[in-house]
Order: sequence, then C-alpha cells, then structure tokens
Amino acid sequence: MKILLAEDDIRLGELTAHMLKKKAGCVVDWVTTGNEAFEYATGSGYDVVVLDWMMPEGDGRDTCAKLRNRGYSGAILMLTARDALQDRVEGLDAGADDYLVKPFEMDELLARLRALTRRNFVPLQEDVIRIRDLELQRTNQTVIQGGRQIQLSPREFQILDMLLQNKGRTLTREVILDKVWGLDADVNLKTIDAIVKLIRKKLEQSGARELIQSVRGVGYKIEA
Repeated sequence: MKILLAEDDIRLGELTAHMLKKKAGCVVDWVTTGNEAFEYATGSGYDVVVLDWMMPEGDGRDTCAKLRNRGYSGAILMLTARDALQDRVEGLDAGADDYLVKPFEMDELLARLRALTRRNFVPLQEDVIRIRDLELQRTNQTVIQGGRQIQLSPREFQILDMLLQNKGRTLTREVILDKVWGLDADVNLKTIDAIVKLIRKKLEQSGARELIQSVRGVGYKIEA
C-alpha cells in the first residue's frame, strides 16, 4: 500500500509511519500541514490518504473538502480526537471515507486501511496524455511532438509526466525532488532546474512554443 500520512504531532507521526512500514510493508509519505497534504495527494497516486483533523495551514476537514472539490477520488481516512457524533458527521460530509478516533490501536488502523484499499478508489492513470501537439505514452515511455519522437531520459520523462498529470497546477521543486528521487537522495534543487532546461530544449527543437512554465522561486507548471 502507498499511504500519505498527514499528522503534525511529530512523535505520533514518526511512530505511525514507522509501524505502517514495519508491520504492513507500506510505502509512506509523511507531511505535517494541510497544504502539504493537498499538494502531495494531488501530485501522486496513493491508496489511502490519512488526514489528522487538527493541523496547521489547513485542517484535515478543510483539506479533505478541498481535495474532493478538486475532483480527488482516492480513499481518505480521517484521524481525530473528536469523537462527538456531529464531529464524525462533519468529517464524513467533508468527503472522508472513514473515521478513526485517537488514541487508536495500530491493528485497527491497518484493518481500516485494508478495507479502504479493497474498494479500489484510485482510478487507473491514462496511458496516453495529449496536450497541444504533444503526446506522452506511458506504456512505452515515448513522447511524440508534431509527429516527431522526442528522446527523453528516464528522469526527464518522469518530470514531464508529473507536470502533464498536474496540468494547471504548480509543482514545487521539493515535490518533484521527492517524487522522482526521494527527499533522502543526494540531489539538490538545481538538478531539477537543469533537467527542466534539457526537456525544454528537446521540445523546442521541434518548433513548439514553450510548454513548461517557470513559477519564480517556487517550481514549474504546464497550463491546462
């Protein structure tokens, strides 16, 4: 299972992420704010997003509602110390698929995660993405522009694929670094700038106007 855990309690977050990896072999991305949770959830495919209710920069309920309004269809589990009926109703009405009250046993969390993944919320990614005269084919890792095949390295293909999947959204350099290499990798943010420059150069050789836009001081995006 690939899990996004959004929990601002550092001790609980570390313990939960560790146990999910150790007991269930999950791949876990752990963030501590609502804004990060929204950015990660919409920038990659997760089996389940686990949202703590009380977080800075957008609490779990608001982040859940924001994701659903965006069209996010993946499974969402809400974690909270609020156990009143009205609180549970608010969480579910915001778009959560399940609700777990703190403190909880790890075995119950795992059981709920398994139940949610059996519902198969996450849709299959499109094999082919098209924008303007550019076509990206995931199955054979091919990019065609104006009838001409563009030779991209695996890293170049991954970054272009991420940007195309998130048309209209700015992806920060940090998110790109995490999704392509992992935050622990010995890669700096200037490497991303260099690779994006190479992608642009290869695309522009076919006579296309600039597709990838820079968002100064933040990252990159492709307009929808």
